[in-house]
Formats: sequence, C-alpha cells, structure tokens
Amino acid sequence: MGFLQNLFDPSKKEVKKLAKVADQIVALEDTYKALSDDDLKHKTVEFKERFANGETLDDLLVEAFATVREAAARTVNMRHFPVQLIGGMVLHNGDIAEMRTGEGKTLVATLPAYLNALSGEGVYIVTVNDYLARRDSEWMGKIYKYLGMRVGLVVPDLSYEEKQDAYRCDIIYGTNNEFGFDYLRDNMVTSKEEQVQRGLHYAIIDEVDSVLIDEARTPLIISGSGDESTELYRTADIFAKSLKGDDYEKDEKEKAVTLTEKGTAKAEKFFGVKNLADVENMEIMHNINQALYANTLMTKDVDYIVKNDEIIIIDEFTGRQMPGRRYSNGLHQAIEAKEHVTVNRESRTMATITFQNYFRMFDKLAGMTGTAKTEEEEFNTIYNLNVVTIPTNKPMIREDLNDLVYRTEKAKFRAVTEDVKRRHAKGQPVLIGTISIEKSEILSQYLRREGIKHNVLNAKHLEKEAEIISQAGQKGAVTISTNMAGRGTDIVLGEGVAELGGLHIIGTERHESRRIDNQLRGRAGRQGDPGSTQFFLSLEDDLMRIFGSDRIKSVVENLGMDDETPLDAKMLNRSIESAQKKVEARNFDIRKNVLQYDNVMNRQREIIYAQRQEVLDGKNMHEQIDKMTKDVINDYVNMYTNAGDTLEDWDIKKLKRYFSEFLPVDRLTLEDGVTVQDIKDQLYALCRENYQAKVALIGEDEMENMERVVLLRAVDAAWMVHIDDMEQLKEGIGLRAYGQNDPVVAYTDEGFKMFEDMNAEIQEETVKYIYNAKIKLVPPKQRQNRAQMHTNEAQITGQGSDEPVQKTIHKKKIGRNDPCPCGSGKKYKNCHGRYAD
Repeated sequence: MGFLQNLFDPSKKEVKKLAKVADQIVALEDTYKALSDDDLKHKTVEFKERFANGETLDDLLVEAFATVREAAARTVNMRHFPVQLIGGMVLHNGDIAEMRTGEGKTLVATLPAYLNALSGEGVYIVTVNDYLARRDSEWMGKIYKYLGMRVGLVVPDLSYEEKQDAYRCDIIYGTNNEFGFDYLRDNMVTSKEEQVQRGLHYAIIDEVDSVLIDEARTPLIISGSGDESTELYRTADIFAKSLKGDDYEKDEKEKAVTLTEKGTAKAEKFFGVKNLADVENMEIMHNINQALYANTLMTKDVDYIVKNDEIIIIDEFTGRQMPGRRYSNGLHQAIEAKEHVTVNRESRTMATITFQNYFRMFDKLAGMTGTAKTEEEEFNTIYNLNVVTIPTNKPMIREDLNDLVYRTEKAKFRAVTEDVKRRHAKGQPVLIGTISIEKSEILSQYLRREGIKHNVLNAKHLEKEAEIISQAGQKGAVTISTNMAGRGTDIVLGEGVAELGGLHIIGTERHESRRIDNQLRGRAGRQGDPGSTQFFLSLEDDLMRIFGSDRIKSVVENLGMDDETPLDAKMLNRSIESAQKKVEARNFDIRKNVLQYDNVMNRQREIIYAQRQEVLDGKNMHEQIDKMTKDVINDYVNMYTNAGDTLEDWDIKKLKRYFSEFLPVDRLTLEDGVTVQDIKDQLYALCRENYQAKVALIGEDEMENMERVVLLRAVDAAWMVHIDDMEQLKEGIGLRAYGQNDPVVAYTDEGFKMFEDMNAEIQEETVKYIYNAKIKLVPPKQRQNRAQMHTNEAQITGQGSDEPVQKTIHKKKIGRNDPCPCGSGKKYKNCHGRYAD
C-alpha cells in the first residue's frame, strides 16, 4: 500500500521535477563564486532589464536563484541546500512548501522574494508576530540590500509617511494583522496621499497554516465606540451565576448553552417580565445568553486572561495574547462583568475583513510551514493552494514514542513529573507542551515540588519568548510552553546534548487538530539531530472526554486500569486520530460556512472600495452626482404625485417639505396645468443654480474636491450602518433553515436588497449635502490636517483607545423598501420614510 501511495503522491512527482532544476542552480555555484562583488550585485540590474525586454520570471529563475544563493553565502554565511532551492521554487509557483522545523524556511523565502521583486511590483513576506518580522527583515535583509533591493518593515505605530515608504520597497516584511489593517485603513482615508499600500501582487506567508486556517474565522475589525454599556451586563451576570445545573443545557462539543424551561421561568421572575421571548425583551434575552456563555463555556487562563483591569483574549492555537482583540455581540462585556473588571462600551464596526478574503485578493499567494498536509483539502478548496512536502536536508532520526494514557489527570501529571525528573537527572533537555495557561501553571507546581528548575512560557510570560525557546535545547534545560512553542525560533542543541538523546518533547494533551500536535513534535529532531517525543494523556482530557469514542471507554474498562498504570495507546491511536479528524472536519465546515457568508459581504466590499478608489484617484464626480440629483428628484416627485394626474391629486405639502431640506422650494411655480415633468425640471434648475453659485464662490477645482469629500462621507456613513445591518441579518438568518430555506441563499438575496437600499441612501445623502452645504473657505494646510484626523479617529482593533468616534449612534436601520413600523402596511419610503432623516 505504501508503494502505491508513493507512486501516486503528487508531492513526490513535483519534487522530482524541481530537483532537476535545483541541480542546474547548484551547477552554477563555481561560476557565481568567481564573480566580484560588483559583478554579482549588477545581476539585479541585468535581470530587471531582461524582464523589461520580455523575459519572464520563469526564464530568469535559475540565474536569479543562483545569485541569491551566492549573495546569502557572502552576507549571512548560509548557502541554500538543494532542498531549500526546491522549496523556493514551490513558493514561486504559488503553492505551499511543507518543510520540517529547522529546515531553514526563513532562508528559503529569499529566493522567490528576490525573483518576484524583479518585476517592480513588490513582495510581501508575512510573519505571525512583530518580533519575527523585525528579525527576518534585518537578518535576511542583508541579502536583498547587498543585491541592491530596498527592504521595508511594516509594524504598528509608524506614521503614514513611514508606512508609505516601507510599502514602496521591493520586499516588505510585516504581520498578517498589520497588512490587513492597513488595507482597511487605506479604504477609509479621504485623500489618496494618505493611502500606504500599493497593489496586492505577491505574498509569501510564513506559518501559513496559522494565518489561513487557525485565524481564518477571526475577522480584522476597525471599530469606533457605539452605545454606552448598560448595567444590564452586570445584572445578567448576577443572574447567570445564580443558576443551577438543571436551569440550562450545555453542549461542550457544539460550544452552545441554552436555558431550560425552569431556567426561563427563573429569568422571567428575576427580570420581572411576563414572557422572555417577547420582542421587547430581546435585549434582556441576548444579555442572559451572553452571560450564560461567559460563565459556563469561557474559562479564565484558557480562553482569556485578566490583566490591568481588562480582558485579553488568548489565541487557542498559539497560546499567545491578542491585545486589543474583543469578542463581538456583547460577549466581551459579559466576560468583563463576570470577572468584575471595567465593562467597556460596545464597539461599532467601521470596516472589517477576514484573512480568507484579504489574502485571496493577491495576484499570487504562497506559504510555508512545517505542518500543512493534514489541511491540504482546505488549502486547495478555499485558496487554490497545493501542498508540496519538501524532503529534509538530512535524514530525520527523531523517535516518536507511543502515547501513554492514564485514568486521571493527576496521575498523568505525576507520571510527566517522574519522566522529567529522570531525564533532567542525566542532563537531557525537555520541552513540555500544554494546551492552556492553566495547565502549564499546574504542571509548574508539580515540578517545583520536586525541585526541578524550569522556565514557563505562556501568554502571561511572553516578554522573553524567543530567548527562552532558543535556550530550550541546552543541557539540563526544562521548559514548559503553551502551544506557541516558539514558532519561528530554532531550538539548537547545546554541547553534549546529542549524546544524551537530543531534545525530548512531552505533550500533555492531544489537541483537537493533529497539525498542532505535529508542530509540537517538530520542535525536536531538526536538521538530522537526535530527539524524541511522547504524549501523556488522561481520560479526563477535553479531547478524550468530549470527542472520545465509546471504543476508547470500553477498551479502558475491559483492561481494568488503575490510576498509576498507563495504557500504551498504540491500540487507541486509531480512535484518538479518528476523534481528531472528526473535529478537524467540523472546524473546516464551520470555516467554509463563515466564508460563504463573508463572500456576500466581500463582493459588496469590493464594489464600495472600488467606488471609493475612483474618488480618491481624482475622477471627476460631477457627472455622477448630476445623475444622482436627477434620480433623487425623479424618485421623490413620482412618490408624491402618484395618486392622480392633476395638481389637486398630488401631495404638494409633503413634496415641499422633503425638498425644502436643501432647495428654496418657495420659488417653485405650482399652478393649474403644471405637469410632473415641469416640477422635475424646476427642481433640477434650482439645483443647477445652487451648484453654479458654489462654483462661482470657490472655483471648479475646489467644487470638484468638495463633491469627492461629500461622496466619500456619504459612502462611509452608509457602509458603516450596512455592516451592522448585515451582521444582524446573519445572526437571525439561521432560523430560515426551519422553513426549508437555505440560509446562505436567503442571506445573499436579502443582503443584495439591503445593498441596493444602502446605495439609494448614499445617493440621497450626497445630493442633500451638496446642495445644502454652506461654503466656508479653509486654508489647504488646515484641510489636510482635518483629513488626517479623519483616519486617526478610528480605533484600530489591537491598538487605539475606546474614546468615542461618532457622536451619532445609529440604531437598527429600516430599509426604504421595508414595511413601515407604524403599521400602515405601506413601504417605509412611501410612508414615514418620506421625510425621515
């Protein structure tokens, strides 16, 4: 069977093909060694000229890679191995290179980055944290700079001039968060000069599984402050804490919790309402649900930590803090109430995008990681990326020992402590992986009691992450780490450690994803080093308890395990892997579902951002605004004159009331015999007169500028409300499934109607503002400062403050085509919406 797998493994075929090209590159080694520094540096000029004259990047690949290989040897004393050359070609082809830990992925990225930067369109190298972005831009930057290329670093707190300069470099290092936020910020500014990014050409994502899989469901959000938080969060928390086990039903597998009938009755009594399900009690119900979720399914030191009077989310996959990230829909406030810290006001989304949709906008995308094969289907389905497994430079001799399963968690921790004690006594370094801060600190107590000196690396102690991990391979070192395990930092073995068996990895729990387990194993056995790994499990572990099959329980019962005797899990490996596969499949389905909904918003976002860009690029908007003017006049005159054919049939009072907001309607001639078209012509003439007066005052150029600013303001205000509306639609759309309707289809259809309504609102607000605006001349410098203030007003998730951005708080918007809430049965636009602001 293994023979057949090898025969049809596309990775092996691809590697074999690329190995031949790698041989050609290696064959040039002596030739390029013989070049002077000036001649080698001049290769960049030569390649750019050849590219400009029609040669493709593929044509230049062999020579360009040979150039980078020699430049690396001269600057950072590293020459790419043949397998690294293969990895570089995989990245250039727009695929994922799966390379084991320690195989030099950082160096591999220099090959396709240099080659693709020759086109002059810029290459993004995406890392998972600022430390790695800084380190790699300085370290690998020596190679690029030697070859005459500029290297940029994008990190928080740069001015927009500094960011503009960074993005105009040939190769740009930064984090996925910062690249994504800059994209959103660029689509909120009021002048093109403030935009920092250029076209999204080519991105190489380091730890691609972390960015495109683990963080795929977490959107980037730029937010302003919304409604003041109320005491209802604290009241709901008091109520949630008073509930007993039979007052609610909790499903850990689905991460859901709901009140039972008994719990609902208690809620109605506690809050003094007759029927909790009534529409007027929806806010109470929502707060109860979030308080219940916070108290029963969110765990301190697992999902979040409390630090400096605030709740900081912990990334479930890396164990890292995510400062500034906040749970949505009031959950964050519910946790704040639970932990008795300051309950902050709810935020209001001004712009948002998922990493899925941001990175799919690049012309070419590639990634590298040590663990991608288990998620190959998802990479292919969502991102059209293939995974190519690159062989190691030296044979891998790490020993992966069978799992040991204990009946209780305490017995497991005692066994881990004894194993560490035994290995520590002979000086073998040990790295212990845990799935949460809580578990890492429990295990630390066990080791302290035995007098074993050790380092703890978790979200509470991040400051020296790279230093702690880099020292984890020294003789006698014992390191406890949450899942982050220093991704991106090599663990180099100390002197004499290889003879002791190399670094030993202990996993204290299986993760839901096999990939995370593989990442932990991959910390040992780098570059042909010796090493070993083993997982210690218990029947009380979350994976075994929630997802473990009856087979596991029956095997354990039949063997009659006692607390101290472990079960060699060889016979359970299939069952454990099966449980992991089920969770992985479920999480993939969730991410696919999220993407289906986000695709709807993404199409709308692309339209809005494209319209904004036209304005920023300086396109004259007068023709478009003139058309808007005619459309608004047409729509509203038709609305107020649709009851008959003569003047006495028309609702002239309401027509005047509406147009008086921005035109001198007392100048309308409305006598017997006047036609609908006459009224439209008169209103349009008043608009033209108004417009020409403004042009006479400030000139055509300034008027064009004013039109652009007004249009941007209208677009941004309407888009912000629309984001909220679409989020509310998504929350309630799942109920459509009960009516045999596909929720995604319903969301798409209704979302489209809401988008049309939003465009009508943009049109109307633009027209009103243009003709109602009072002209006040502002010096150019002051105007520029105001424009810059506009971009700084937004709170950027992960930075910024909670100070209010908008003084106007928009409640749930009623669509122009929705039924009027007054109960008349008419559409809103034909009823109270006729003169609604």
